Amino acid sequence: MAQVLEFRLPDLGEGLTEAEIVRWLVEVGDVVAVDQPVVEVETAKAMVDVPCPYAGVVTARFGEEGSELPVGAPLITVAVGAAATSGSTEASGGSAEGSGNVLVGYGTSEAPARRRRVRPTPAVPAAANGRSVAAEPVEEPEAGEPAVVDGPVPVISPLVRRLARENGLDLRELTGSGRDGLILRADVEYALRAAAVQTRPAPVPSATPATAPATTPGGTRVPLKGIRGAVADKLSRSRTEIPDATCWVDADATELMRARAAMNATGAPKISLLAVLARICTAALARFPELNSTVDMAAREIVRLDAVHLGFAAQTERGLVVPVVKDAHARDTEALSAEFARLTEAARTGILTPAELTGGTFTLNNYGVFGVDGSTPIINHPEAAMLGVGRIVPKPWVHEGELAVRQVVQLSLTFDHRVCDGGTAGGFLRYVADCVEQPAVLLRTL
Repeated sequence: MAQVLEFRLPDLGEGLTEAEIVRWLVEVGDVVAVDQPVVEVETAKAMVDVPCPYAGVVTARFGEEGSELPVGAPLITVAVGAAATSGSTEASGGSAEGSGNVLVGYGTSEAPARRRRVRPTPAVPAAANGRSVAAEPVEEPEAGEPAVVDGPVPVISPLVRRLARENGLDLRELTGSGRDGLILRADVEYALRAAAVQTRPAPVPSATPATAPATTPGGTRVPLKGIRGAVADKLSRSRTEIPDATCWVDADATELMRARAAMNATGAPKISLLAVLARICTAALARFPELNSTVDMAAREIVRLDAVHLGFAAQTERGLVVPVVKDAHARDTEALSAEFARLTEAARTGILTPAELTGGTFTLNNYGVFGVDGSTPIINHPEAAMLGVGRIVPKPWVHEGELAVRQVVQLSLTFDHRVCDGGTAGGFLRYVADCVEQPAVLLRTL
């Protein structure tokens, strides 16, 4: 007899709480193998194919493409067993016992507890195309909890239902701003804010109805979700928790540009400017390890890190991402250049993995590509510092006692004042500037 198992959205790493369904890779009635990807989701960090830990027949899917699901919400149900798979388990080389390819945050044994229990209803007869169709699941409220009757209300996320229920909001009165009228969390939050405004004493009663879509007079409300939401959370946390300070210096990069041109004239693989700057950063961090650290306020300790995992800011069509070059301190300039190129292309095409977007210990931000000279970078929490590099442009400069036109760049360092004082930060930045002005200084650290 077939057993119906429920597969829920796993924690895809770094404490992510939700993901958006981009594309379903299976249909109801399809036979799936162990570890076969069943859905493509977009988290706040990357696009991820989610593999199913069970082999069997898909009996139900939860969530439409474009909708968001919280971690722990059901994705699919799978009927496993000989009666369901008709030998598909042997063909796939797996079994219903569990997956050999487990994502971070979930296993294939007993599923974690949920606030609600989902009881799949019996499948309806096969459709004309021969593919079976599963009926909608029925949610059973916990004892003492009022039932929420969705009826035709277009709501998928259990988080949205719970938010509405806890605030006494009738979802049937809302107009969803999502695809095909789907009610999103932003719609519920807007309705709650609008209702709060209406209940405040005011000379003129508010005319904003609780059913208004997520717009305001003269503008449009854009939900902070996905990458933009993750960036907002991280930057806000950085500004809230880190007492940062910034110092900067102008440097003559003429000799650095000449040295890079000489390296690229040898016929070997081309070296990017970012790779040269990264090599300077790793050398500077070896001299000033205080800046390659993090702060554990719970233990009231500064944790100095042994390895340098160098993040670099990359602007993509999906927003700002910070890929991480792991063990940058152990790579030469050529290897750094190759890894920057690989990660940049992955960022551009949206195929960066969560592992490639996490674990950074220091960030290099080349905002000069936007045609600006300077900035005050915001530290990429929980790191302790970020080096910003402006554009390199010809400017008047006193060189060897005479006024000359030189290639000048502004360097800025934002640092966590808890890990070091201005003397250490200034020493780091001065060393970086010296290497930019006289690349031979790096020979002392090779």
